[in-house]
Amino acid sequence: MPRRATKIVATLGPASSDPALLEQMIRAGVNVVRLNFSHGKAQDHIDRASMVRAAAKRAGREVAIMADLQGPKIRVGKFADGKIFLEPGQKFVLDAARVELGDIDAVGLDYKALPREVKAGDVLLLNDGLIVITVDSVKGEAINTTVKLGGELSNNKGINKQGGGLTAPALTAKDMEDIRTAMSFHADYVAVSFPKNATDMEMARQLCNVAAEDGHRPGLIAKIERAEAIPHLKEILLASDGIMVARGDLAVEVGNAAVPGLQKRMIKLALEHDRVVITATQMMESMITNPVPTRAEVSDVANAVLDGTDAVMLSAETAAGKYPLETVIEMAKICHAAEGGDSFKLEADFTGKTFTRIDQSIAMGALFTAHHLGAKAIVALTDSGSTALWMSRHLIRVPIYALTSKLATQRKMTLYRNVRPLLIDTSADRDTALAQAEADLKARRIVSQGDIYAITCGEPMGSPGGANMLKLCRVV
Repeated sequence: MPRRATKIVATLGPASSDPALLEQMIRAGVNVVRLNFSHGKAQDHIDRASMVRAAAKRAGREVAIMADLQGPKIRVGKFADGKIFLEPGQKFVLDAARVELGDIDAVGLDYKALPREVKAGDVLLLNDGLIVITVDSVKGEAINTTVKLGGELSNNKGINKQGGGLTAPALTAKDMEDIRTAMSFHADYVAVSFPKNATDMEMARQLCNVAAEDGHRPGLIAKIERAEAIPHLKEILLASDGIMVARGDLAVEVGNAAVPGLQKRMIKLALEHDRVVITATQMMESMITNPVPTRAEVSDVANAVLDGTDAVMLSAETAAGKYPLETVIEMAKICHAAEGGDSFKLEADFTGKTFTRIDQSIAMGALFTAHHLGAKAIVALTDSGSTALWMSRHLIRVPIYALTSKLATQRKMTLYRNVRPLLIDTSADRDTALAQAEADLKARRIVSQGDIYAITCGEPMGSPGGANMLKLCRVV
């Protein structure tokens, strides 16, 4: 399998829960496995996490586990017949007080506050925007609407308000319980749904820290899917370890046409501020039922790669699709091909920038020198993974190998673009550690006689404080 810089996040579900198949998917290129907490019970997720760890061990590759929280349930209730069909022009009532099952005239609401958050003239979008209704009036708990764009509406479909404005908290009581579950199996990342501001992310971090009594600290990913999040994008980003361009709900709230520009802006912002970024939603949607992607999907994935996204994500394609393994294989091919056609000027990334930290300057020096020397690899001996993260923010064809003695750090770095994290038990003595690192690289056939590589580390070894040494080596 050719080396690929862009990482692949795959969602685990009924279609991919066979241990042998999951192992194949990891071998084919999955770097992060997403557990969707919108479905299943706590024990289901604990069992699936164990299955992921076992499959990764058999495949000989470490992967990260991302626990994706459900967030607020802004949804319609259930129908007596499971679904109805709404016709344009008909009247339809969303009733927060309704306890009986829905019918062609009305349905209950999971989100009881909705009548106080909408007014006459507001446009509501149901089922990912496939159905459009306009609010005529609000009387008590009943929202009276007229159907503008009809279609099939089934149980528990989502509700969005055009332009945003719903105030449901990002973290629900269920999310708080789910964080405890995720921390019990040391989830490497926790994805927070529908954050509106930095406070939502700070609260999630506190909950994770409290739930992880043994000191485990997951990376936090903010899923940008609310219109209200856009004006606060930078503060949300800085309160997080990364963001997800969650194009489904975001498109419903801000309009489909606005999303490509926002996607590019978010990727650029994440790279500038040393955060990771995942591009998600419908990337290979047709492969839920077809064995090959559409040409438009190929272009979509490739453009995200060319913009510098750390990872591209598969949702229903691997969770419920007919071809989960084939989808991973196709996505890996697209990423690799797009990276090969990428053009960049490393110097442009450094123009007008100042680096005030020694460790960050060392990381940038390693990139610059390795690029111009034509080095075979850049090697970072790292405790926290920060040096590898800084290096990965710049598009460079020299592969970055991050060597760490901490399993949690290795798993977290699986999401960083162009970084291959390796677990190595290095000595506390500097010269011995550097010799061990080169021996490990040679054993893995990453470097061979005559190759030049750049290596960074911190001195004294094993002490906190970051990288302060850059060494250029030729393998003898």
